Amino acid sequence: MRYICLFSLIFLVFLPAAMSAQDSLVNSGVNAVLRQQVEAWNRHDLEGFMSGYWDSPDLIFFSGAQKTAGWQATLDRYRTKYQSQGQQMGRLAFSDLNIQPLAPDAAYVLGEFHLTMPDGTTPHGRFTLIFRKFPDGWKIVHDHTSAAQ
Repeated sequence: MRYICLFSLIFLVFLPAAMSAQDSLVNSGVNAVLRQQVEAWNRHDLEGFMSGYWDSPDLIFFSGAQKTAGWQATLDRYRTKYQSQGQQMGRLAFSDLNIQPLAPDAAYVLGEFHLTMPDGTTPHGRFTLIFRKFPDGWKIVHDHTSAAQ
């Protein structure tokens, strides 16, 4: 009985530190993907931006009332909206990021996006992302973005 109590005490003392270290690894991995996405967007490198997404037909992207399924369809949507005739990508920034680890290989992120367009308009809104860690790194598997009206 004494050993069980001692083990329980040790477990309770060291568990928060282990979880904190694990959470820190999740946060830094997810944050790195988000930084790389902003950098790629601001270079007008849409494929680089999309490297933060899971390259799968099971990727889900919601924007407003529209659902886009799959990596290629999501890339095509971005191309139509930001790189087609008369469209521009602008300058992207993320803010108010809240990364919440769910497991060593899963997290969700709440945040805001801000675009500054060449014409001076500033589209912005909020997003919820679900990340999973794959052998090739952290990837967004679900994106729900809502633009401010």
